[in-house]
Amino acid sequence: MSDDKRQDDKREAGDEAEGRDDRWTEGPELTPEQAREVRREKSEKPAPPPESAEALRERQRLAQQEMLDRWIGSVMVEQRRTRRWKIFFRLLFLVLLLAFLGSFFYSMFVDTDRTPERQHLGVVTVRGVIDSESPASAERIIEGLNRAWESRTAAAVVLHIDSPGGSPVQSQRVYAEIMRLREEGDKPVIAVIEDVGASGAYYMAAAADEIVAAPSSLVGSIGVIFASFGFEEAIDNLGIERRVFVSGEHKGFLDPFSQVRPEQREFWQTVMDTTHGQFVEAVRLGRGDRLTEDERIFSGLVWSGEQALELGLVDGISSLDELSRELFGEVRLHDYTPRLDPFERLTRQFGRVAAEWMGVGVGQSPVRYQLP
Repeated sequence: MSDDKRQDDKREAGDEAEGRDDRWTEGPELTPEQAREVRREKSEKPAPPPESAEALRERQRLAQQEMLDRWIGSVMVEQRRTRRWKIFFRLLFLVLLLAFLGSFFYSMFVDTDRTPERQHLGVVTVRGVIDSESPASAERIIEGLNRAWESRTAAAVVLHIDSPGGSPVQSQRVYAEIMRLREEGDKPVIAVIEDVGASGAYYMAAAADEIVAAPSSLVGSIGVIFASFGFEEAIDNLGIERRVFVSGEHKGFLDPFSQVRPEQREFWQTVMDTTHGQFVEAVRLGRGDRLTEDERIFSGLVWSGEQALELGLVDGISSLDELSRELFGEVRLHDYTPRLDPFERLTRQFGRVAAEWMGVGVGQSPVRYQLP
């Protein structure tokens, strides 16, 4: 190839380079000579005149204004977000309030305890520890018993028991009411024991015309218990002085931080024995000659349902549904237990916890017809 041809090719390549864009830079691609020329022109270009003080202040003012606008914008966004959350919580509170008021007025003015028209078993539930402040209180149970008793379509009143016992007084009140209903003789009262029917719960059941239990139910525990602790040596070791002011020689003998003298222990045992005697007498009166002569019955032992049947503590092995099927050929039950007011229950529980936290007694008897 001739030298003239090579020069023509170089010239054409240079021309093409001048018109070709480089994607890594702005504008067309430059040859080294062209790049040096551009740099030289830029260096020879005079520097811009310095800004005046007025222009500088104006530019600073505009920058501050822009920054202030951005800050105000962010504050407005945060306020809108906060306002949305406030609206959400207010609507949620309103919905909960309306739901509470609706349920309250519905329970007051709508008869939700409508008695079934067909024959059925009127059920009254005894669940949990028996106490004046618990759902298994004498007041609530007795009200349910009377509702079921007065129902013209309730073929029998069923005391549905699942309780370890509790307050002697509450148990005695329910026992007395069942005995009163038995004397009227209008309809039978049947006690059905589920998992546990012990101590004070069995005290109630003993008044029924009939008692049935599951084979594995825990039945009995006819006894009285008082449980406490003695901390007198503990506070002596800690160097703590117990200050109790009483009027009466034995007023503070149940104080766990004081020693119990022999005569006090003997006296308290007589109280326990007397309460136990009341329990035994009530069971004998309620069960009659159905009890066997086994003295272990009143020793505080708890028995299975099958053992209780052999001892005469129960009359049969059955369940609530089986009783209904025997009478009606199908399950027909209606619960007459008064419903618990959720608000009242919440406030009562809160008051009880607050009293315990402050060390104030809540009126619970220390002597219990209850499983330990």
